[in-house]
Amino acid sequence: MPAGTLYRGREGMWSWVAHRVTGVLIFFFLFVHVLDTALVRVSPEAYDDVVATYKTPIVNVMEYGLVAAILFHALNGLRVIAVDFWSKGPRYQKQMLWTVVGVWVVLMAGAFYPVLQHTLRTLFGS
Repeated sequence: MPAGTLYRGREGMWSWVAHRVTGVLIFFFLFVHVLDTALVRVSPEAYDDVVATYKTPIVNVMEYGLVAAILFHALNGLRVIAVDFWSKGPRYQKQMLWTVVGVWVVLMAGAFYPVLQHTLRTLFGS
């Protein structure tokens, strides 16, 4: 293989992979959300049972993961737009990625208690 043609898995590749993975996870969440919402027309009792399972600590942790996926996907999408449409974007793509990661970490830390407060109170008391 000629030199320079092998992608070595740097930050750009991992950003690309994470963007695709988060996009697929968000798609599956939306698919399940549409199905469980449609369940109310079929059987309101079954819908109530499904919604009751959503109030468990495991699902609450999954909700935090959903927030993480949506937030990363949105921030990285803005970075991709900047890389594609800003003339200096490709030159600064690595710095923009680390900025996205930094902002994502700060926002996820801020979302920790608001999203997980039900689970934290259930596990550790109020």
